[in-house]
Amino acid sequence: MRRAAGRVARGRLTGAALAVATGVVTALSAWLCVEVYEQRADSQRRQEVLAAARQSALNFTSLDYRHYERDSANVLKGATGDFKKQFAAQTEELTKLVAANKSVSQGQVLEAGIARVDERSARVLVVADSKVTNTAAPEGQARTYRLQLDLVLESGRWLTSNVEFVG
Repeated sequence: MRRAAGRVARGRLTGAALAVATGVVTALSAWLCVEVYEQRADSQRRQEVLAAARQSALNFTSLDYRHYERDSANVLKGATGDFKKQFAAQTEELTKLVAANKSVSQGQVLEAGIARVDERSARVLVVADSKVTNTAAPEGQARTYRLQLDLVLESGRWLTSNVEFVG
């Protein structure tokens, strides 16, 4: 009888141990799934931020007097906040200046890196080159830009809220 009672107690103990082990494995699996999801979301966010910053820098450094209205509209489509207000306020004057000088700037993003990013904002450093031709430099001049772009997430899109020329 004692042997039978011992086996029953061991069986209950083994069942309890298996239940605890199953609970631990389930909890660890759920935690790992959440970690993988968060890493993927972070990676996706970083890719979206870099793509938006690259496009914004390209739009900002590629302007053609023959299509300036379209080119400036592209800059404004990717802009928000103070940057959008400032650029829009200068568009009329820039249109005249670009047309008078027959300016053409063809930009190229060389490098872009994220300085910081969170769920709603980011700062990206961009190095871009551009070849600028105009009446004063018909053969063209090479220019290199080092830009700091601040971006914010609005309605599911990363938009440039500030552009600064840096060292």
